[in-house]
Amino acid sequence: MFTGIVECTTKVYQFNRDKNNLCITFINPFLDEIRINESVCHNGICFTIIDINEKTYSVIASEETFLCTNLNFLKIKDEVNLERGLMMFERLNGHVVQGHVDTTAEIIQIENRNGSWIFFFRSKKKLNHTVVEKGSIAINGISLTIRTCNHYIFSVSIIPYTYKKTNFNLMKVGDIVNVEFDILGKYISKYISNYNDMFILK
Repeated sequence: MFTGIVECTTKVYQFNRDKNNLCITFINPFLDEIRINESVCHNGICFTIIDINEKTYSVIASEETFLCTNLNFLKIKDEVNLERGLMMFERLNGHVVQGHVDTTAEIIQIENRNGSWIFFFRSKKKLNHTVVEKGSIAINGISLTIRTCNHYIFSVSIIPYTYKKTNFNLMKVGDIVNVEFDILGKYISKYISNYNDMFILK
């Protein structure tokens, strides 16, 4: 479980194919503060650490992860956002993020607002009850507030601190990002869908 508050970024160090899986090695910015079997969120994807040393650590990406994330676009030396698992006695500064990516989205426009930025995205999945204006969304693991949303298009505002401390400063039009919708919205959407289905069956 995460909060969408990025701790730092790191770079991809190496790829190793293992049948249908991919072992990804990252430069280790946490020194001795992480352990094997811990979960770390990478660009919004929850990975379990399977190997670690002073300089690097490794995770495994399954075939399923490739199908619903932007891992196919990841390259050596690419920068990714990192967040370690939530410690329950800390303040929840973002929103509840599982690290389970729902879909991807393409950046279609970036507006520089003289000190802040507005990013516009086109979602691969149609936006439904899970996405509402002023609601929460995680983009590449970053907890953000939805500014506008309509069908497949949504936008978020990025303040200078977030822009500098995450990989938003490297993003450009055409880039593909990972998207996780708010878990509360997903449960409500599922409930409404099941509720409507009951009336249709009757």
